[in-house]
Amino acid sequence: MTYIFIALFFAGLEWLALWKKIRPLEFIAKPAVMAVLFVHLWVTSGLSDAGLWFGLGILCSLAGDVFLLWLDRFFLPGLIAFLFGHIAYIVGFNLPASPFTVWGIILAVMVGLGGLRVMRRILAALTVTEAPRLRAAVTLYGLVISLMLLSAMLKLTDTSWNAGASLLAASGAFLFFVSDIVLAWNKFITPIQNGRIINIGLYHLGQIALVVGVTLQYPR
Repeated sequence: MTYIFIALFFAGLEWLALWKKIRPLEFIAKPAVMAVLFVHLWVTSGLSDAGLWFGLGILCSLAGDVFLLWLDRFFLPGLIAFLFGHIAYIVGFNLPASPFTVWGIILAVMVGLGGLRVMRRILAALTVTEAPRLRAAVTLYGLVISLMLLSAMLKLTDTSWNAGASLLAASGAFLFFVSDIVLAWNKFITPIQNGRIINIGLYHLGQIALVVGVTLQYPR
């Protein structure tokens, strides 16, 4: 777990950098979190089968983090990088796919309805702001991250997954999902006090929990 403590340390530095507006520190700390998580996955689980896809997801997230260091200038490239990251996570969570259950249907309905309500609010804001061209990209992204969240939550009902691993992975995916809602709300709808810090805090905790869950499920 040494790498996880290092990742948490860099996450703390990133939060400090945002709070104190220390731009050079942000350039170091933010990418370092995902880089350390990639090393943790590589060392503890390897990069074969599902591990390969989770590794790709981490690297895409790392690329997205770098793009979003310039949030206003490179928002769309960052969105695309995270889109591919979520697709990689979806593939990883579905190797193999979770069995079809009633609880799975209930979770799908809950995630679908919750995601739809949020997306309608964000897309409505995009029609009256300077960024209507982002509607298609944001819609696709919302669909994909909802599928990622559902794929992770279905592991809670998958008996092939360790209970602790599935709880961590599902919780991490949920925090990741909420962090993106905070980012979109803060950017497109209305500013949130300390919104960027909240967004990054939820994001890092979510990624850390997700990766720890995966490595517990797939030990080397």
